[in-house]
Amino acid sequence: MIRYVQALACAVLLSAALAFAVKADPARPNIIFIMADDLGNADLGYRGGKIETPNIDKLAGEGVRLESFYGQQVCTPSRAALMTGRYPMRYGLQTLVIFPSHTYGLPMDERTLPQALKDAGYNTLMVGKWHLGHADKKYWPQNRGFDYFYGNVVGEVDYFTRERGGLIDWQRNGKFLAEKGYYTDLIGDEAVKLIDHQDGKKPFFLYFASLAPHAPFQAPEAYLEKYKSIEDKQRRTYSAMITDLDAQIGRIVAELNKKGLRDNTIILLASDNGGALSGLFASGSKSKEERAHEEGGIDQSAKAPASNAPFRGGKGSLYEGGVRVPAIVNWPGKLKPRVVNDPVHMVDVMPTLLNLAGAKGDAGHPFDGRDLWATLAEGKPSPNEDVLINVEAFRGAVRKGDWKLVKVALLPGKTELFDLASDPGETTNVADEHPEIVKDLEARLMAYAKQQKPSEWIKAQPAFVGEQGKTVLDPDFDIDDGG
Repeated sequence: MIRYVQALACAVLLSAALAFAVKADPARPNIIFIMADDLGNADLGYRGGKIETPNIDKLAGEGVRLESFYGQQVCTPSRAALMTGRYPMRYGLQTLVIFPSHTYGLPMDERTLPQALKDAGYNTLMVGKWHLGHADKKYWPQNRGFDYFYGNVVGEVDYFTRERGGLIDWQRNGKFLAEKGYYTDLIGDEAVKLIDHQDGKKPFFLYFASLAPHAPFQAPEAYLEKYKSIEDKQRRTYSAMITDLDAQIGRIVAELNKKGLRDNTIILLASDNGGALSGLFASGSKSKEERAHEEGGIDQSAKAPASNAPFRGGKGSLYEGGVRVPAIVNWPGKLKPRVVNDPVHMVDVMPTLLNLAGAKGDAGHPFDGRDLWATLAEGKPSPNEDVLINVEAFRGAVRKGDWKLVKVALLPGKTELFDLASDPGETTNVADEHPEIVKDLEARLMAYAKQQKPSEWIKAQPAFVGEQGKTVLDPDFDIDDGG
C-alpha cells in the first residue's frame, strides 16, 4: 500500500511538472518579416503621410513602433544586415549595391537567418527581391537557407514583365518564369498561398521582400485611379505603389486570421533604407540606354517622389533620411502598443528572432546585434551601447544615445556632430561645442573602421577611387601607420 501511494504521488508530481513545462514553453512563433524598398519616412498614414496605408497603420497602432530604427544607406547592405545580424562592413558589403555586372554576393561563410531557423525546425519561405548575389547559384536564396523562393535575385526589374536588360529575372525555386501580372500583387498571391499551406504543426518564417516602392515607378490602373488628383505623375504612381503594397499586407494578415495562426505570428515591417530623393539613387545602377526604354524610369538628375520629412537626406546618405526608417513589430497578446525611441538597428532583428525561436547563430561569426525582446515587450532601454550606422573607407557614422557623428574622410574632410534629441533634422553641427563627445564617437567609429574588410563594390568598380584609392583594395594596408 505504501509503495502504491508513493508511486501515485510520483505520478502526480511528474504530471504537474510536465503540465508546467508545457505552459512555460509556449509554441515558437511563426515569423513574417516585411521589407519595403526605398520607402519614404513620411509616406505612411501613421507617420502623418497622405498616402492610404490602413493595414500598415493598424499594425503600427496595435504594435510596437520603433522610431529610431536604422537600416543601411542602400538595399544590399541593409538586406545583408538582416540576414546575418552583423554589420555589412565585416564581410565587404558596406558600399552601395550589387550591380547586374557584379559577380560577388553575401559570403558563403556567413550563417543566415533562414539557415538558423531551418536548423531549428522552421519552414523557411521567401517571396520577392533578394539582391544579395545572383551571378552564381550558390548565392541564391534557396542555397542560403530558404526552402522555397519565388521572386527575383537582382535588384530592380520591370513590375509588369520582371525584365532587366532584356532578360527576365523571375523564378520559382530555380525555374525561371514568364508570368503575367504586377510584381507586388504576384508576391502577395504567393504569400497567401504559402500561409494557406501551413498546418500549424511546424512554425514558419516568411520573408516578404517587396520591390515597391522602388523605381521604376509603375502601378496598376486601379491604384493609380485612387490618386488621380495628384498632378505629378511620379508622385501619383509612387503613392499607388505604396497603397498596393499595403493591400497585400492586409491580405497576409487576413489569411493568418483565416488559418487561426495570427495569435502566434510575430510580424515585423521595415524599409531597407530611406526614400530616394534623386533619380541617381532611385535607379542609379541603370545605364542611359536602359533608362531611355523604361516605362516609369527617372532621369539621374530628376527629383524623386519620396519624402523623408522631418529628416535630412535620403537613400545613399548617412544622414537620418537615408538610414532611419519606419519600423513596426506586432504580435497580438505578446506585445502591447508602445513607442520605442531608443536607437536600434537592422542587425538586432536576427538575434531577437533566434532567441524567440530557440535557434542558434554561429559562434565564429558573432552578432553585432542584440536581443531586443525586453525593449519590445517591457519598454526597457535598448541593449545597444552604440549603433554603427555604417563605415566605409571614405566615410562613416555612429550614434550613441542622442549623439550622432558623421565623418567624411575624402579631402578636405568633414566632421559633424548632431544632438538628435533637439535637432532630428541635423541642421546644426555642434562638433566644436562638444569636443569630448566628438573624441569618444570618433574613437568608436575608428575601432569599427579597423575591423572592416575591403569593399567588394569598390573592388568591382576601381575607377570609383582611382590611383589614390589603391590602398583601400589592399588587405595588408595598415590603417594606423599607412604601411
